[in-house]
Amino acid sequence: MKKLFAILLITLLTSCVTEPPKSNTDYKNIIGKPIKIGNLEVAQYDFPKEMNWDDAKESCEALGQGWRLPDEDELNLLFQNKGKIGGFAKDLPYWSSTESYAYNNVYVTRQDFNNGDQLRDYKEFKSDVRAVRAF
Repeated sequence: MKKLFAILLITLLTSCVTEPPKSNTDYKNIIGKPIKIGNLEVAQYDFPKEMNWDDAKESCEALGQGWRLPDEDELNLLFQNKGKIGGFAKDLPYWSSTESYAYNNVYVTRQDFNNGDQLRDYKEFKSDVRAVRAF
């Protein structure tokens, strides 16, 4: 009986542990244990590979149940709470869902998580991606 209880306990504990995703389609491990900031749930992990904006938007939506790219204000909230959230990459900015139009071009806001600067760039650039959803 004690052995059975120990096996069940170990199985339960190890099933609760999430590990960083190994691919951009490792959806369960990308969400992991979401972190709550304000009225947002933030996926525990970035997608492991940088993506252009269209792929980033599609990949976040593929997580299901309301997961999406954060808008520029939400992305700034993530930056302000990056210590609490953790796991942000240091080399590339992060995509937001916020589009803007200027000089007959479409730009999307990205945010640098080293210094907090928000930039407007082309959708073709590659950036890091962290999904959010409202609750």
